[in-house]
Amino acid sequence: MSVYRLPPPNPRQREFFLSRARYTAYGGARGGGKSWAVRRKAALLCLRYPGIRVLILRRSYPELRENHILPMMAELSGVADYRESQKVFDFPGGSRLRFGYCESEADLLRYQGQEYDVVFIDEATQLTERQFLMLGASVRGPNRFPKRLYLTCNPGGVGHSWVKRLFIDREFTPAEDPEDYLFIPAGVRDNTALMKSDPGYLKRLESLPEDLRRAWLLGDWDVLSGRYFPEFSRLTHVVPDALPGDGAVYFAMDYGLDMLAGYWVEVKPGGEALVYREIFKKDLVISDAAREILALCREPVDAFIAPPDLWNRRQDTGRSAAEIFSECGLPLQRAENDRVQGWYELREWLRLGEGGPRLRVCESCRNLIKSLSEIQRSVQDPNDAARTPHILTHAPDALRYFAAARPACPGEALAPREPVPMDSQIAGLLQYGR
Repeated sequence: MSVYRLPPPNPRQREFFLSRARYTAYGGARGGGKSWAVRRKAALLCLRYPGIRVLILRRSYPELRENHILPMMAELSGVADYRESQKVFDFPGGSRLRFGYCESEADLLRYQGQEYDVVFIDEATQLTERQFLMLGASVRGPNRFPKRLYLTCNPGGVGHSWVKRLFIDREFTPAEDPEDYLFIPAGVRDNTALMKSDPGYLKRLESLPEDLRRAWLLGDWDVLSGRYFPEFSRLTHVVPDALPGDGAVYFAMDYGLDMLAGYWVEVKPGGEALVYREIFKKDLVISDAAREILALCREPVDAFIAPPDLWNRRQDTGRSAAEIFSECGLPLQRAENDRVQGWYELREWLRLGEGGPRLRVCESCRNLIKSLSEIQRSVQDPNDAARTPHILTHAPDALRYFAAARPACPGEALAPREPVPMDSQIAGLLQYGR
């Protein structure tokens, strides 16, 4: 067997190698040698603990292959055997190093029931907090091997908020032990190997626009979150649960078999709005979705607002989803679907004025709050919100349809139709509730 030779790490990488914290995050700025540190640490663990099970994970498989699999095939030649079919290195003594990716929420299913002693999440800010928590649940096992998660990260991305909360701001819930979390800052100046091989990289970082320069060169977590709704704040927009008063009530939804996201919004006589109820369920056919919505309509609704694609007729039946909803007791009103304009209208509702925001959200609308906090700007169009991860798009889309139909700023607004009588809604509920 060949000898596994380790080039000397830089001081920050050495801290990463020596960390024994349950959760260790490494990086902050670009060029800190994060991927190299992950590969070396994972291999050393497999050699140090015969029989240990280790996972290296990135958001997508192409990134995983280019940054880890191909380099390690060269680095571990003669040391460990790589099996392409399983994406696994087998080490002498029975240790296994597996590679995985988690590009969507559905990818989490492949890790359910799996057990790993150590998990490395490279570029953790590309994952949602839910993905992080689900992956963390797989770090377990009835053995004496260390149980740890190692993360690398840069500011920005869909996971910016939760990484910053845990490792930068160190704001913890009662269930989180501060002693478990360690952040090791590192940047290009710490990476002596890169500075020697590519001295121009530092100049390229220094020449970036100010916000990118501070984030990518200095590792500043306060300037580049990538959030599409930076104006949204739990402190100012989220309020205790309350019921509607004497205002007009709207229901706005985004519907598909993958998810029904719907929100009841009261627009008060003074022009303020309150999102006071949420439905967020998947795998509902139209009749079941209608039944669920009607069961939560405890007060008359002035308008049921829905996206225009529900008016598309199916080739096999010649009927549209909107027609079926109407037969179920939900007469829908068609919302405009200009994405960017709809986001502008929603941001007007969220904008802070002298008396606070025009729109507030009750704390029980948890999926909406989470999505507004985490959804990112589109890489292709900075004026648009990102369409991935898909789990974060449903709730904002539903609220966008409300904002498009009922703008906060002066201009043409949706004229409330006669409220749908409750007895009509109940009839639809009974018809399709069998």
